[in-house]
Amino acid sequence: MRLGFIGVGKMGAALLGGALRTNFCRPEDVLVHDLHAPSVAGTMERWPGVQAAGSNRAIFEKSELILICVKPQDVRITLEDSAPAADDRLVVSIAAGIPLEHLENWSENRHRVIRVMPNTPALVGQGASAFALGLRATEADAATVRSLFGGTGMAAQVKEEQLDAVTGLSGSGPAYIYTVIEALTDGGVREGLPRALALQLAAQTVAGAAAMVLQTGEHPAALRDQVTSPGGTTIAGVAKLEEKGLRSALIEAVRAATQRSQELRG
Repeated sequence: MRLGFIGVGKMGAALLGGALRTNFCRPEDVLVHDLHAPSVAGTMERWPGVQAAGSNRAIFEKSELILICVKPQDVRITLEDSAPAADDRLVVSIAAGIPLEHLENWSENRHRVIRVMPNTPALVGQGASAFALGLRATEADAATVRSLFGGTGMAAQVKEEQLDAVTGLSGSGPAYIYTVIEALTDGGVREGLPRALALQLAAQTVAGAAAMVLQTGEHPAALRDQVTSPGGTTIAGVAKLEEKGLRSALIEAVRAATQRSQELRG
């Protein structure tokens, strides 16, 4: 399958790297175009065999699967100018807040469209993505997108109306966890640890706890109980988290970000 990337910034490059790493495609199967010429040059240098297209229209003409990895404000002009160059391509947009209806209309309803909400840990192969199918997209297209985005982490299919909640949880979620890591680090420093060590311990603790949830399949509460001895240190810390409202704060953070996503979507 020939892939075309319109936009090879950080997220576009992450997706391309994941596709190549998992043998979803070969470098020779990839065309890229970006108005920022150094991004194209850097992509071709990093992955020899990847080819540059002369225009976005050429991407549509020569590719079977097109990844739209430009800023949301640039999506409409990109599609209106380029989508008419071909018919029946699989078009995947990662632009935040642009609904499927707009993507399909701007593409003159010529193509099978899928909308994806990734997150920034995709840059290190630990992303969490969710996608919704447009009217013409097929189950085979869904399998293709699941495989492609699986190269940068996990990918799950949802209804489009659930993408706002996805944005509030996994799209914005890394920022919440960075705040948790920073706070844990500050706590360690307050208790006498060197900052560099405290940061390393905090980040690894978060990564390890997440891996335990994913690999064991156990409920987080069950895993928490396994390390919470009666009258011990952990229950003292957990009790303080409950007293200060950490659980409620995180729930409300997801709600606030979801509502803001809905407002931006209009």
